[in-house]
Formats: sequence, structure tokens, C-alpha cells
Amino acid sequence: MLNFDKIRKKNICLVGMMGSGKSIIGKELSKYFKIQHLDSDAEIEKNAGKSINLLFKDHGENIFRDLEMEICTKLLTKENCIISLGGGSICNSKIRELIKKYSYSIYLKVNLGTLEKRLKHNSKRPLLKNVNKKQKLEEIYREREKYYNRANLIVDNEDKQKSIKKIIEILKNK
Repeated sequence: MLNFDKIRKKNICLVGMMGSGKSIIGKELSKYFKIQHLDSDAEIEKNAGKSINLLFKDHGENIFRDLEMEICTKLLTKENCIISLGGGSICNSKIRELIKKYSYSIYLKVNLGTLEKRLKHNSKRPLLKNVNKKQKLEEIYREREKYYNRANLIVDNEDKQKSIKKIIEILKNK
């Protein structure tokens, strides 16, 4: 049902800010298309044997980003799957090159006010710990927006079901 030869890519990858719905939508798309779903953050936690929060706390962001690059490099070369990438992975030029080469990328765009509401009580986001969440989200978005906007498809994800329906329709017609 999903023709990777037609889209001339090995896989589909979802990019976007933390809280944009990449993992949830990735799982739904994989069920619909009956293909594997891979989540870079889940793979990092499995590989490290600890949560991303603990990884940041114990080793710092640089070690996390090194592990993220290693994991994303493996995931992005896989075939016939949907990959949900961590929000910050797009800042790495090597990861961006791999996305461009192997993946049909979908940017799940979400209004910053919506992200702030979604993440208000979330304690699993190390970049949002002990900071003004609204300001930090704005700062992160400004830094990453130019990379997110290079995706093959940009979908406003204010409504999960509408977004999934739209993505499925577009992918089926590729």
C-alpha cells in the first residue's frame, strides 16, 4: 500500500518539535501501513539503559547528542519503516544529510501555544527543566525552524486524527 520505490526513498521519517506528536503519529501510521515503527528516543534509552532525562543528568547534552547521532545513523538507513526522530536531531548536519538521502520527511508543525500546553506538566523533557518553558520553546523553535521547513511534507498537527488522515491520503497517492 505504501510504495517506497515510487517516493524514491527507503523510509518515512517524522520530524518536529518535542510534543509535536511524532511518536504517536508514527505508531498510528505504522499500524495503518503495516510496517515497522522506530523511535530514536526509545532506541537511545534502550541502548543507554537509562532514560533520556538520566542521560542528560549523568552525562550532559553532548554525550546524548553523540549517542543520538549514532542511533539516528542506524535508523535512517533502514528500509520500509516509519521513523520518529527526536526533536533536536535535525540540528545535526550528518542526520540532515541522511534524512535527505534516505527518507521521505514529514514535519509535524504545531503552534507554540499548543506545544506549551502539551508540555506544561511533562517532566520528561530535559531541555525544559527549570526554565521558562514558553521562552525555551520559542528559542528552540527559532533555532530549528529552518531545518524543519526543509521536509518533503509539512503537516499542521493541531488535530492528531486530521493529521493522520491527511498524511495517509498523501502517502497513498504518491
